[in-house]
Amino acid sequence: MAARVDRVVTSGTFSIDGEDFAVDNNIWLVGDDDEVVIIDAAHDHEPIVQAVAGRRVLAIICTHGHNDHINAAVPLADAVGAPIFLHPADTMLWEVVNPTRPVDGPLVDGQDLKVGGTTLRVVHTPGHSPGGCCLTDRLGKTLFSGDTLFKGGPGATGRSFSSRSVILVSIHDRLLPLPDETVVHTGHGDDTTIGAEAAGIIAELDG
Repeated sequence: MAARVDRVVTSGTFSIDGEDFAVDNNIWLVGDDDEVVIIDAAHDHEPIVQAVAGRRVLAIICTHGHNDHINAAVPLADAVGAPIFLHPADTMLWEVVNPTRPVDGPLVDGQDLKVGGTTLRVVHTPGHSPGGCCLTDRLGKTLFSGDTLFKGGPGATGRSFSSRSVILVSIHDRLLPLPDETVVHTGHGDDTTIGAEAAGIIAELDG
């Protein structure tokens, strides 16, 4: 059974290492007409609540702890009554934004999240941040890549807690084994596919 996937785009500021950047973020809602999981919660919780449209929210999944992916998570959780999950390796990033409100549970590599007749599997892909994670459906048809993989290559590195070599290995070892036709829903910008990105990743690793 194919899951219903809705996208919400919000705009705001990404802040890191003393610099601010204007960004548009993709928020993904995965489920059916009754229940949903929200992937990332950026900038403004109200349009996300509108997209939920009264459905039961099972979880708010933070693909990583950068402020532009978590700064609406707490008000969103309060509005829809859902728990927040984040990989523990990004706790230090979460605490910059939410010093008095811990997440409700950890994301764990290989963890399965069942929603609306489909199952999402957590794939730990460090590099953009230590706790960066992606989610894929069990059939490998769809990947929610956060900031690990974009149309055009890996997510940004060169900032605190990031590593180009680590993200390349994460993508090569954890994501490229997915089918070439796997649709990649990214944290920013347009969709891509695993096949469209594979050659560039392999070339950079071989170089």
